[in-house]
Amino acid sequence: MGTTKFPITKLGLERMKNELDELKKERPSMIKAIADARDHGDLSENAEYHAAREKQSFIEGRIAYLEDKLSHAEVIDTNSFLGSIVAFGATVELCVDGDPGKKCVYTIVGEYEADISKRLISITSPLASTLISKKIGDTVEVETPNGEKLYTIVSIEFK
Repeated sequence: MGTTKFPITKLGLERMKNELDELKKERPSMIKAIADARDHGDLSENAEYHAAREKQSFIEGRIAYLEDKLSHAEVIDTNSFLGSIVAFGATVELCVDGDPGKKCVYTIVGEYEADISKRLISITSPLASTLISKKIGDTVEVETPNGEKLYTIVSIEFK
């Protein structure tokens, strides 16, 4: 009974791999920082030592997390998808509440690459899961923290 695979975009996979590479490059400098701090004497009152150990612990934990996620990632190739139906990896332009002046654009990604500040929403989010299988011109109703919103699909693109 293995761990299930989770979907990820090619770009999301590259970002994870890049972060993992950067963290692994940081390892030697953290080990040196801990050794240098240890050389300063009494460890119980050595703030540099404790800060370096804490950072090393974070880095090791993040490396383990990323390695686990990468081992269970399944890249979904969106290049073969047509832009007529919303699916994983789609970049969707939406008109909000029927107001042509209120538009937003989101890309539907796996839950481990979602980042609302970059307009990347998880396929498991209420908005994305409601949009899946819809086409241009369809309107969906989604319950948001600010109440119900209507979203009309303006365009669908796969990059």
